[in-house]
Amino acid sequence: MYKKSFDDLLSGYINNSLTRDDLAYFIQLIRNGEFEEETKQMIEQLLIEKPSITIDDHERADKIFENILQRSAQIDEESEKIILPAPARTKLFSIVRFVAAASIIGLVILGSYYWFGNKPANEISKTEVKKPVYKNDLPRGGNKALLTLADGSVIVLDDAKNGALTQQGNAKIIKLDGRVNYNSTNASTNEIVYNSISTPKGGQYQIVLPDGSEVWLNSTSSIRFPTAFSGKNRTVEITGEAYFEIAKNKSMPFIVKVNNAEIQVLGTHFNVMAYNDESMLNTTLLEGSVKFIKENVTKILTPGQQSQLSNDGHVNVVSNVDVNKVIAWKNGMFNYQGADIGTVLRQISRWYDVEIVYTKKVDDLFYAEIPRNTQLSDLLKALELTGKVHFEVEGKKIIVMP
Repeated sequence: MYKKSFDDLLSGYINNSLTRDDLAYFIQLIRNGEFEEETKQMIEQLLIEKPSITIDDHERADKIFENILQRSAQIDEESEKIILPAPARTKLFSIVRFVAAASIIGLVILGSYYWFGNKPANEISKTEVKKPVYKNDLPRGGNKALLTLADGSVIVLDDAKNGALTQQGNAKIIKLDGRVNYNSTNASTNEIVYNSISTPKGGQYQIVLPDGSEVWLNSTSSIRFPTAFSGKNRTVEITGEAYFEIAKNKSMPFIVKVNNAEIQVLGTHFNVMAYNDESMLNTTLLEGSVKFIKENVTKILTPGQQSQLSNDGHVNVVSNVDVNKVIAWKNGMFNYQGADIGTVLRQISRWYDVEIVYTKKVDDLFYAEIPRNTQLSDLLKALELTGKVHFEVEGKKIIVMP
């Protein structure tokens, strides 16, 4: 049992006076997240004592904390003394989750003031701080979409001004910031015409359908729908990912067609994720009831359940799904709770319109909640805080390294 307190270990780390065993124990405490609250209090105190800390200090703090975790990884490789138990690795540094999320909004300023005393930044050796190689930064995604009308003409929604765009059938199309409304008119026409809206990489958009149902499209997604619903049902087709809030109409069920499957609803809230580069087509129910149909297989979902259609056609239903994680994208967040690097980077690729290149396989799980309006370089820095992955950005290419 170590007799030294966390404060003593921290002081020793600042003064570079820890023995190898002390250093190993100190880093284990950090990695286990046992002193997360104390660290938060340090940050809060520092905010009070040094309110004028500059942006450079924020950037240096990220690098310094990254260095602590890099030293942690080195000790793992060099010694068998601090192989963390499974529960600790499952946590994957709860302290890092806090730092990663806080750094994005400018709260993490554990700079030289705490970790290295008052040592000027130019006295921190190059071996202590390894700078990520970002030859350029890339913009985050936003409200971008293409509206294809019945005659094949295309309107670039991000370029179009707010207000009335055109009329299709008996619906007037009105654009508001990041949203398109299909408002029914009194026009006397029985013509049923179809429109589609598609988002590119780095795009998202919201649509209010003719019946009042609301749809949020994630990046690289599309929806095709009639400009007026008639007949026995309301049918739309989608690709990619979309979140639905369906207007209730018991006499006219709402049907979503996706990847040769159908989702039937009356009035409900649900999310459909059907990207071609994902291994599952997931339908997640938040409110109401839906019926998922694939050929001769039918599954009825209740709130909190998710149907999973695998590439081999097997349908499985999972209960107690974290719905907040599923619809985080719709609420402007990346939510990584035990996500592997492939899942993380596929989401990043779609939102920032980048190519992902791996130099070597990375095996680890990531835990973080990061706003989608974060600059790419800041998001990558947050992920690098785990010490398990590093990145280089060249043009529109992210190079992934362990």
